[in-house]
Amino acid sequence: MIDRDEIVKDSVLTVAKLMATSAITAPKARGIDNIVVRIIDKREELEKLAKAMEELAPKYGEFFKRDADNVRRSDAVVLIGCKIVDIGLQKPKEYPLDPNLICSLLNLGIAVGSAVKTASIHNIDNRIMYSVGVSAQYAGLIDADVVVGIPLSATGKSIYFDRRISR
Repeated sequence: MIDRDEIVKDSVLTVAKLMATSAITAPKARGIDNIVVRIIDKREELEKLAKAMEELAPKYGEFFKRDADNVRRSDAVVLIGCKIVDIGLQKPKEYPLDPNLICSLLNLGIAVGSAVKTASIHNIDNRIMYSVGVSAQYAGLIDADVVVGIPLSATGKSIYFDRRISR
């Protein structure tokens, strides 16, 4: 027999892997793959990430502390980042931003959207969090230029829905 906790843990990890694959296989500008993925599912690593978030809260905002609680309560976290790369586009003089930067960030957005679509299809609660990505970089959990984190949970009610910053 497989009990509820084991079912949830195995299911969330399977979906996290499918999410990572969705991010990896998402379309990329000019076909250049600049996406970096990592899955955190061990309690020690989740705690390391949550502690990094709490350390950064005074500097970046109390929502980092609130989100740290979400990370602790999650079954896994999918980290998706991108390297800012030169894909060979020239910047027009009249345009204020580097199109290589824009395309790198668009790749990240498409990868993240593909990943959360996969989580949704499989009924795994998730939330895209900037705070998780910044903290994962700070804790040395991923090597990328821009990162977002997607905590995952499978419970009777989403732990990411009624979030409040304590005052």
